[in-house]
Amino acid sequence: MLKSLSIRNFVLIDRLNIEFEDGFSVMTGETGAGKSIILGALALVLGQRADSKSIQAHAEKCVVEAVFDLSAYHLEDFFSANELEYDALNCILRRELLVSGKSRAFVNDTPASLSVIKLLGDRLIDIHSQHQNLLLADTHFQLNVVDVMSRTEPLLKTYRETYNRYLSLSAQLTGLTEKAAKAKEEEEYLRFQFEELKAAQLAENEQAELEQEWETLTHAEEIKHALYKVAAHLNGDEQGIIRMLKESVSAMTGVQACFPKAEEYAERLRSAGIDLNDLGAEIEVLKEDIEYSPERMEWVNSRLNTLHSLQQKHRASTVGELIAYRDAFGGQLQLIDSYDEEIASLTGQQADIYRHLTAQAAEISAQRKKAAGSVEQQLVQRMMQLGMPNTRFRIDFAARPRPAADGIDEIAFLFSANRNEPLKPVAQTASGGEISRLMLCVKAMIAGFAALPAIIFDEIDTGTSGDIADRMANIMQELGQRMQVIAITHLPQIAARGKAHYFVYKEDTDERTYTRIRRLDDAERVHEIARMLSGATLTDASVANAKELLNIKEEK
Repeated sequence: MLKSLSIRNFVLIDRLNIEFEDGFSVMTGETGAGKSIILGALALVLGQRADSKSIQAHAEKCVVEAVFDLSAYHLEDFFSANELEYDALNCILRRELLVSGKSRAFVNDTPASLSVIKLLGDRLIDIHSQHQNLLLADTHFQLNVVDVMSRTEPLLKTYRETYNRYLSLSAQLTGLTEKAAKAKEEEEYLRFQFEELKAAQLAENEQAELEQEWETLTHAEEIKHALYKVAAHLNGDEQGIIRMLKESVSAMTGVQACFPKAEEYAERLRSAGIDLNDLGAEIEVLKEDIEYSPERMEWVNSRLNTLHSLQQKHRASTVGELIAYRDAFGGQLQLIDSYDEEIASLTGQQADIYRHLTAQAAEISAQRKKAAGSVEQQLVQRMMQLGMPNTRFRIDFAARPRPAADGIDEIAFLFSANRNEPLKPVAQTASGGEISRLMLCVKAMIAGFAALPAIIFDEIDTGTSGDIADRMANIMQELGQRMQVIAITHLPQIAARGKAHYFVYKEDTDERTYTRIRRLDDAERVHEIARMLSGATLTDASVANAKELLNIKEEK
């Protein structure tokens, strides 16, 4: 329940503190006194949109703070999930609006986002303003009423989990199908590029080796001449280096007895001779192998041109990059080939989940239809209590072509206030007063099936008077036995039933006008209800009537 409300610097309110009672309370005051301002402040702290123009002139910010008793709401999991401190007896919601247009929200002094504040606010209090009567024509609201009455929430929770999986799988399938279709369009291009690179039989170091071979073939005659010259120097019969080294070894060997270092020199010359002998043998073979081949030169040129052409085409600088492109094209082609298999698998999974989804939706629909008769009967009975004995009401069911987030049912509330008038959708047939009574009956009916938050009725009695107003007061008073109910009213019959009575008024000062509120004592209540009966001029009859209304309440 709402325990208290504190407002600072909001529109016509400079400083206001209200403490509320449990059960049924009323709030009265002249039109324009500021009752809607108080509701606006409460809506602000519950997460509604903020407007910096609501801040009083010369004030830096406005602050609205509401304190709730949450002990009946079982919200521990909500607070835990949103990392908020939980205090069952004193939960403080605070909203600060700055002149800069920025706003801040807090739950038990912990900063919280407006989305979290709004979710929490929806669970704490229901502000039923006059425009909300239009909700009665909204099919989503109607379906929610039936769900509350048929207790489908456990089934709906499981259904929504299945529905979300179905949506997720459908999104995957759509994305994969689109990707596959796009890939199919590119497949011919990818396959051509892959086959071209594959046919090229690329090797990692091939280009460097071919370029070296091209240089060798281009200078074959120069290389051959150089090799012949070196071979002649090494292996010549008279002046060959190898022959002269052998003679040098013999010379050193001959003087070893008298020149000890000769042995070392001989060994070094012998070692050099071995190396040069091996080198000479290699050059002898190599000079015969080096030949200019026009055919080979043509093939090397052709191969290099192929590599250069592929590099230019794919903007690659090395054969390694070309190999990477080839492998990437191959991977994309493999992926394309696998799309059909993946699509078939996802399609099968989607069909399985859809079967589960439709089965769950059918179960929910059956439970709704089973409860619909009771809803119709209860609503007609309550409307009869409000002076509409010829009320007829029916819930019409139609199947959607495909399941939605709340099942497969499209429903419509059909209503007729007259015996011979055909049933029509509520929005087409009910007057303003009838809509008010119908909405009050709906709220009272679902209160017995769900833990509704505290509720504020903002002039729900519009369009009613006399005996009907008295009967509406009975319903609100009955609701107040199960929950906190606050009714903003202009009807004395309803005002007299409140456990607590709050009076909203304007106070004029030299500087400006302010909205005030106070709780009336017994004597003040008699005066206020008498004013509501007779207007500004009180009469003995109106005072007596006011006392009689209050006595009726007290006797009950």
